[in-house]
Amino acid sequence: MTARPAEPSETAVLARLWYDGWQDAHAAILPPKLAQARTLDSFAERMSAALADVRVIGPRGAPSGFAMLKGDELYQFYVASEARGTGIAAALMMDAEARLSERGVETTWLACAIGNTRAAKFYEKCGWHLARTMVNRLDTADGPFDLEVWRYEKLLIRR
Repeated sequence: MTARPAEPSETAVLARLWYDGWQDAHAAILPPKLAQARTLDSFAERMSAALADVRVIGPRGAPSGFAMLKGDELYQFYVASEARGTGIAAALMMDAEARLSERGVETTWLACAIGNTRAAKFYEKCGWHLARTMVNRLDTADGPFDLEVWRYEKLLIRR
């Protein structure tokens, strides 16, 4: 399994994967007001704006997972439910960490929704550690939304 850059023609498919994954992992544990703001259109807009920082694994036109970087942060990380347990997540994580390291990032971080234990266990299995809780300012169509999250960090090996 090899990660590759996302293609513009995959934006809608990736937005759907992100929306479905967000609903699965977050809708029941996060405030309803945030869930209302996370529409399929909002994911499509955000995906389109960040596509240059997205890498995917899966067939062209039908990726099974993606990782999105933002500065020194692993900003978004999603794998389709039907692809979980196939090794795609581990391969995407290795690729994301390598790209962050290539950027010169020594300590990377990610925000994990408090209560998303499945994701937290995966991050810990990949060598990330829970550094602290923090307030993460999220962008929504209605303006900023402050959310307390778990902040995971990982010291990267320089490549």
